[in-house]
Amino acid sequence: MSKEKIKVLIVDDSALVRQSLQKILEQEPSFDVIGTASDPYFAARIIARDAPDVITLDIQMPRMNGLTFLQKIMSQHPIPVVVISSLAKENSDIAIKAWQLGAIDVIEKPILKTKEFFEISSHNIIQAIKAASIANLKKIHSPKPHPEKGLEIKRQYEDVSHTTIHKIANKIVLLGASAGGTEVVAHILSLLPITCPPVVVVQHMPEQFTLAFSRRLDSLSNIKVKEAENGDRLEIGKAYIAPGSAHILLNRKSQEFFIQTNYGPLFNRHRPAVDVLFNSAAEFDGRYFMAAILSGMGRDGVDGLIKLKEKGAMTIAQNEESCIVYGMPKEAIRAEAVIKVLSPEEIVREIVKFR
Repeated sequence: MSKEKIKVLIVDDSALVRQSLQKILEQEPSFDVIGTASDPYFAARIIARDAPDVITLDIQMPRMNGLTFLQKIMSQHPIPVVVISSLAKENSDIAIKAWQLGAIDVIEKPILKTKEFFEISSHNIIQAIKAASIANLKKIHSPKPHPEKGLEIKRQYEDVSHTTIHKIANKIVLLGASAGGTEVVAHILSLLPITCPPVVVVQHMPEQFTLAFSRRLDSLSNIKVKEAENGDRLEIGKAYIAPGSAHILLNRKSQEFFIQTNYGPLFNRHRPAVDVLFNSAAEFDGRYFMAAILSGMGRDGVDGLIKLKEKGAMTIAQNEESCIVYGMPKEAIRAEAVIKVLSPEEIVREIVKFR
């Protein structure tokens, strides 16, 4: 028996965009575009008649904006949503809000700048929809641990005398995530104490969004969170988010680790790519590193994780039960690249013990 196709509903007020998206999706044999709608009210009628597996959603639309519609979908009749919008690019806070409301991914609208650009955009949209189709929606709004539990984790390892903290770090934590990963990254960083090792994060995300993302994480966390810049020294109690326009690598000078940005070609169809970060770390003694692969689609990071494990690093995959998209962790486990399979809270505990 052939596998059932993924039913997709396109919601956008532009007829040209609806036609362009339909053309892109019809190139993928596993998709079935069941309809297009110019606004959420028309979309609701289609959903009532034939519930889609995935919805692509614009933000700026008449009668009801996309964020309001997304909130209604997730609260009343949860369906995986991929936001495809030019407005999110212009106002990155909108993209962050979409992720908070439960969007599996936020993608820039494809613009016919060059053939290569259009092909990359098309691939990103197709992959985002595939990831959304296997998303575990129960994990999007699942109850978070009580705040007191987070405080227990922090207090268990917090050094009373913060003035004695040595900023020079000899242990580094690396996190890689993609679709469904934004909130688990936020959750992990929000629970870390200021005595934790430096954390370097590659989250697949367009370049317009990473600065807003890092600022949001900084507001949620006790540690300092910033968008990584070339030359940043890795310090205890800080997290560094890869900018959406660049790969990041690690360098070491005089016993200290620094971030190097690289604007080279896409790797695994991504920039930043998890494998680029992990591969750079694998050039050093693996005992310096703990690396974890979190929610996401594909296998970016798996090859680098294998190298890190071979060099003696602690390697981790997020467990299936807590993943929104169990793709990258599944591939890492299948490749025998990980030593432990853990929940986000267990990953936090491993990080604070990693000294």
